[in-house]
Amino acid sequence: MNELSHSEFTSSAYLRAKSVWRGKPVRRRRVGSTVSEGEGSPFGYGRDPRGLGEILTTITTDMGWSSELDQARLITEWPEFAGELTAEHTTVVGISHGVLQVQCDSTTWATELRRLRAEMLTRLLREYPDAEIRDLRFLAPGAPSWRHGPRSVPGRGPRDTYA
Repeated sequence: MNELSHSEFTSSAYLRAKSVWRGKPVRRRRVGSTVSEGEGSPFGYGRDPRGLGEILTTITTDMGWSSELDQARLITEWPEFAGELTAEHTTVVGISHGVLQVQCDSTTWATELRRLRAEMLTRLLREYPDAEIRDLRFLAPGAPSWRHGPRSVPGRGPRDTYA
C-alpha cells in the first residue's frame, strides 16, 4: 500500500477543500500514472519555497475569502479610515447586502456624515476594493423600537394590560 508523503497529503487536502468551496470536483491522478516533468523533478518549476504571505494570499483568493477579509479589515480600521474624531461619535454596526451601516450617537453627526457620504464612499472603494461595499448608511439615534425582525404587525405596540 502506498503511503503519501506529508506534502502530497496536504496538497491533496487543500485541493479537496478548494473543490468543496468552489463546487468543482477535483480529478485525482491514478496511482500508477507517470509524473510530468515539472512536478517530479527536484529542480523543476514551482519547487522553490514560497513565503507564508504569498501562500495565504493564494489560498484566500482561491477560497473566495478576500471580500470577507477586506470587510473585516475595514471594520477594524474604521477609526483610521473615518478619523479619530468621527470614530468617537460613530460605531460600525455591520455590513448587510453591500451596505455598510454606521450608528451615530447624535442626529447632527448622522446628518453631517450623510452629506459627506459620496466622498467617503469614493475613498472606501479606492482603499478597500475587494470589500464589495456599494453604499454607506448612517443611522441616527432614535426612540427604542419594539419591532424585532423584518415583519411587524400594525398597532399601538406594547401596553400595560394589568388593570
